[in-house]
Amino acid sequence: MNIKIRERLKKGNEDFLRTSSADLRQRTAKEGQHPYAIVICCSDSRVIPEQIFSAGIGDLFVIRVAGNVLDNHQLGSIEYAASHLDCDQIIVLGHTGCGAVSAALSGHGDGFVRFITEDIQEAVGSEKDPDKACRLNVIHAMDRLTRDFALHPEIDKVEISGAVYDIVSGQVEWIG
Repeated sequence: MNIKIRERLKKGNEDFLRTSSADLRQRTAKEGQHPYAIVICCSDSRVIPEQIFSAGIGDLFVIRVAGNVLDNHQLGSIEYAASHLDCDQIIVLGHTGCGAVSAALSGHGDGFVRFITEDIQEAVGSEKDPDKACRLNVIHAMDRLTRDFALHPEIDKVEISGAVYDIVSGQVEWIG
């Protein structure tokens, strides 16, 4: 690992230890996590759900994947959080300026990235506007969650919402 990067990460961890609640870390370690929402969002480093929603340790169960797409791994994580952690709210959080959406719109996506862009292309169809495509991608994920968990007895009370985070303004626009 690059020594400068490692030092930066070490300093960041020291800052975290100094500014975060030791009591909260110990309590959640002892009593477990009890997040109030599941957030499925993009891996984009500009999209930080804990900061966007002023949440702390144990508040959100965050699942990050480029383009906030869903496959069986994400669905399994959602199932775990809903059935074992009693989360009754799922939020699919897209964002403006999404590289995965842009790649899908331009037809790019080689290697493993193609699995992401193909899913997004299915979601957006012939739409070419990136902001509209982002919203369609969020709606697609919401529809998949509704469909895939329709007959799941432990997740029948979970509410599914969608939102788009504007990376410039910081504003969240709610969908549905």
